[in-house]
Amino acid sequence: MKRILKGVATAGILALALTGITAGSSSAASKKLIVVGFAQTGSESGWRAANTLSMKAAFSKANGFKLIFNAADNKPEAQIAAVHSFINQRVNAIVIAAVVETGWDNVLKEAKAAKIPVFLEDRTISSAPSLYATWLGDNFLKEGTTAGLWAKQMVGTTPTNMVVIEGTTGSAPAIDRATGFNAAIKGSPIVTLDSQTGNFTRAGGKTVMEGFLQKYPKKIQLLFAQNDDMGLGALDAIKAAGLIPGKDIKIVTIDGTHDGLTALSQGEFNYVVECNPLLGAGVASLVKAVLAGKSVPKANTALDGAFDQAQATAALPTRKY
Repeated sequence: MKRILKGVATAGILALALTGITAGSSSAASKKLIVVGFAQTGSESGWRAANTLSMKAAFSKANGFKLIFNAADNKPEAQIAAVHSFINQRVNAIVIAAVVETGWDNVLKEAKAAKIPVFLEDRTISSAPSLYATWLGDNFLKEGTTAGLWAKQMVGTTPTNMVVIEGTTGSAPAIDRATGFNAAIKGSPIVTLDSQTGNFTRAGGKTVMEGFLQKYPKKIQLLFAQNDDMGLGALDAIKAAGLIPGKDIKIVTIDGTHDGLTALSQGEFNYVVECNPLLGAGVASLVKAVLAGKSVPKANTALDGAFDQAQATAALPTRKY
């Protein structure tokens, strides 16, 4: 399976790309609108809501676009059907935040035959790079590695039982975050008791954590939730079981949403790795560049950080998502 791990643009290149779009410019208003079909995964989390808002703001009429938006409710077949529809509507470009990595070859070949460039936003896929123009998103592998290194340092030499709440099975972030995390904790005394998918949703995280607490009573000391929303759902289950999140069970999550950082600031999470959802301006700039015949990097990564309790408290007053 091919994964986009090479040719990643530097922060400077990405910053340059972001300058290519200016809201309300007279030149954009005077030209024919660029019609773009955007196949979003769904609305499974706070991160996804912020990502959708960012995309809609960037692909606005003021910026020279007409956006056709579709959210697939995390159903791969519905998302592929949406892309087929975009092709039939003869859009100028297609943007995809893929639910899962696989199953894209046929529809991407159809788009290529129709000479409609495809742009990957947020998530990567396993199809050949020749089938899409470029990708812009976050480094999921690095996110998992950062979370794992924190966990390894946190436990030190103390044997620690961990459970994992995974994202959507087969999705790039779930695969890469697990790979990075597992490599980072190698050699540590962390033992994984169980790992199940919560589908990146708060409800899913609560349900999975309830099951873990029933199956492993008084044994769980560490939770790795692959996104904030699943971790927030797990908080409800932990509290209902009479345990104190952040103390009885240490929690590390990924995303850096306002709700996630609030939980961290209050001591209920212990560490949060950022995954930046504000990708709209960068993707819009790449679309304009490719349609203008310009060369762009095949892979472009957003800048991410990480937060402990003090850093989360400091960041919250100006947090945009």
